[in-house]
Amino acid sequence: MGQFLNNKEPYDKFKTVMNGTYFVDKSEILEELIPALQQEQRFFCITRPRRFGKTVMANMIAAFFENTGEPSLFEHLHIAEYAGYKEQAGKHDVIYIDFSEMPRECQNYQEYIDRVQNGLVRDIQEAYPELVIENNAAVWDILSLVFNQTGHKFIFVIDEWDAVFHSSFITEKDKKDYLLFLKLLLKGQSYVELAYMTGVLPIAKYSDGSELNMFLEYNMATRVRFSEYFGFSDEEVDMLYQRYLEKTKKPQITRESLREWYDGYHTAAGERLYNPRSVVCALTDNQLSNYWVSSGKYDSIFTYIQYNVDQIQNDLTLMFAGERIPSGIQEYAATAQELKTKEEIYSAMVVYGLLTYDNGMVFIPNKELMGSYASMMKKEQSLGYIYRLANVSSQMLQATLAGDTETMSKIIQYAHNTEVPILSYNNETELSAIINLVYLSARDQYRVEREDKAGKGYVDFIFYPVRYDQDCIILELKMNYTPEEAIAQIKEKEYALRFKGKTAAQDKYTGRILAVGISYNKETKEHSCKVEEL
Repeated sequence: MGQFLNNKEPYDKFKTVMNGTYFVDKSEILEELIPALQQEQRFFCITRPRRFGKTVMANMIAAFFENTGEPSLFEHLHIAEYAGYKEQAGKHDVIYIDFSEMPRECQNYQEYIDRVQNGLVRDIQEAYPELVIENNAAVWDILSLVFNQTGHKFIFVIDEWDAVFHSSFITEKDKKDYLLFLKLLLKGQSYVELAYMTGVLPIAKYSDGSELNMFLEYNMATRVRFSEYFGFSDEEVDMLYQRYLEKTKKPQITRESLREWYDGYHTAAGERLYNPRSVVCALTDNQLSNYWVSSGKYDSIFTYIQYNVDQIQNDLTLMFAGERIPSGIQEYAATAQELKTKEEIYSAMVVYGLLTYDNGMVFIPNKELMGSYASMMKKEQSLGYIYRLANVSSQMLQATLAGDTETMSKIIQYAHNTEVPILSYNNETELSAIINLVYLSARDQYRVEREDKAGKGYVDFIFYPVRYDQDCIILELKMNYTPEEAIAQIKEKEYALRFKGKTAAQDKYTGRILAVGISYNKETKEHSCKVEEL
């Protein structure tokens, strides 16, 4: 057992995941990989955003195939029902490389790649002591020697294949050298029984020639195959939630709140997926929170937006209000320093999981990511009117709760007077987007829903308090009508039923129920507000 050859770590890491309360069996992917063994189409590159289970999957695949002498972990998983299970499980030599790992105090590409090359040479020397292997020979020549002398082949499992491109010490020449290394290691080599590679960036981003064209590439936005193996489906989260209820003494999370916080990613097959890491963390902690913990600049929303703020401001305002924006997807657009057009920027944000893509539209998938956008809006001054409105939003909430309609009107008028391009107010969608922004701070104390079903119709906004003793807010917008007419609609449609009796989620709300009417007159360009307790 070596550093890379039949390394026990993938086995141990997958065993640890299996032992977890919220483990989901995704072993059926092996049924699609096994038939590819020793076939021409045996090279797979699957790219997904961070936190979508890529490393868990890589560990599982290595743990299944590798010949470590350990008992099989798969006897009770789906793959055990596969006809060829016993012939394949634990019967292969696996070379597992995690390219995100580096030597100590790594300063340059040569030190980085020498760790892999030298480690592989040592592993092969130990595994085949009967062969004469030169220390300074290329690893692909050594593996070819092994194959020609013994007939042995190897399965390659490569995790974080693109990690090198995120390293500060990597030059353009280094990137070309790295691609050449992978080409010489894998392409056209008879000793490759199967190659499974995963990462965030598609190969096409960096390899526009023939270096790695033997790989079949599968991303989440445009390729259907393999989509069910990454992320959690509704049915899988239902199963996990039932476990949560059975094992948690005082459950604090509702099933619907899991959907609001972590669902919303779309696959090319039209399926909706949950962020798996966030779901598991929330159920384990018994707390909804933003588990999208940044691991570097590529998780920062502003990394992408800053290169074209002027064109993206309005789209950002609409997306934050829950709208979808038309956009094509260029799956290879993924490094911030090269992004210029909106399409390139949105494509990169989809690749990194900061937006999702469905049927020609991009949008913010869920409340977890909404929180990241909200934080950015409050601190990035270069966002212009978005930053200014976000930072008056706490005043807007305070004025609403106090019934201070004069201040409310002034704040909305301030938004208009900043000459915000979106404030053409051609339709209620644009007005709703701005209202959503001036109430941004309310999201710290409320779950804000747009066009939620309530009573006998759909209301523009409902603010559900985090605590049941807080005031509830029902907000209706009107174009060329009065705020009194907006409040009349709230009463007529009985929107307040959402906070009363059996229709109110878990308990009765004990705070006030406030009806808020906001109107805009296109002729006078004036805003009017009214707050009334129901």
